[in-house]
Amino acid sequence: MDTGLSRRVLIVDDENIIALTLTKIFEGAGYEAKATGSAEDALDVMAIWEPALLVVDIMLPKMNGVELAIRIRKGYPACQVILFSGHGEASDWLLFAREDRPSFEVIAKPVHPRDLLILAAHLLNRKAASVSDARSSLSSC
Repeated sequence: MDTGLSRRVLIVDDENIIALTLTKIFEGAGYEAKATGSAEDALDVMAIWEPALLVVDIMLPKMNGVELAIRIRKGYPACQVILFSGHGEASDWLLFAREDRPSFEVIAKPVHPRDLLILAAHLLNRKAASVSDARSSLSSC
């Protein structure tokens, strides 16, 4: 049964206009979306509203997006993660996230909304398929 949890997206970007725009894009595509401006706020939201997907800017004040993604992966392993950035200084973090951390999707700004939605759907469908496969395996036992 789909409770709608698989359609929840949390956007984390300290540039308010980007966070709100991405929220509207996801909502327009049928997702339930929320936005926060910091990693710390995102952790607070995660504690009460567990999304299936985290879309997070790498360059955030205090805790950066890669650090947040690592904490989310540990505390919420089912949450899919997309890291993105348009800042040149984020390139080292992008490489770190790609090479040393498991299962983070990494994209560069600007990204076309269609491409972001395709990636999100792919990640969430892949997650749903693996859950469905696990249920099928259990029911055949």
